[in-house]
Amino acid sequence: MVNNLKIITLPHGALRKPSRKVGTVNQEILDLVQVMKDQSLAWEDSREHEITVGLAAVQINEPWRVIIVREDFEDSKNKNFVTLINPEITKYEGKQIERIDGCLSVKDYYVKVSRYSRVKIRALDESGREVRATLEGFAAEVLQHEIDHIKGITIVDRAVDQNSFYKLGSKGKYEEVDYSEIQAANILAE
Repeated sequence: MVNNLKIITLPHGALRKPSRKVGTVNQEILDLVQVMKDQSLAWEDSREHEITVGLAAVQINEPWRVIIVREDFEDSKNKNFVTLINPEITKYEGKQIERIDGCLSVKDYYVKVSRYSRVKIRALDESGREVRATLEGFAAEVLQHEIDHIKGITIVDRAVDQNSFYKLGSKGKYEEVDYSEIQAANILAE
């Protein structure tokens, strides 16, 4: 495992491919998880108005079904992450909520997407034990986002419509982006 892996961004082809299932939670996978945590925090340190809420292994060009999710979304000083290996959503519930979503692998753009307000998940933890959970609200949305990554799906693929793209302005506010700019950015699926 190389420790200098960096977060990849669209149009990198790896982000469009499904990730491989982890057979055994071994030291190589645990090392990968640590690199993911380190890269998440390094990215966050380079941003003024953003924090990392989750990351999939494919985002550092490692095609494994591994994701990390921030333990506490409200406390930016809490730098702990929960690790989920081979995560899957076993049930989608609740209503669909439209919200502007950002992604470390979609540089400079944000997208309005629709996600379920509640999901049931199953995964392995860092010890290889099965965990099951029901998540609601923002946590459910984050899990759907990260699980999309391991399926080769990004937020631009989930855009509600062509008027759903934004940039973050200098004061930390979302500003609409014309769809022609998105097309020219070469981040849409072919």
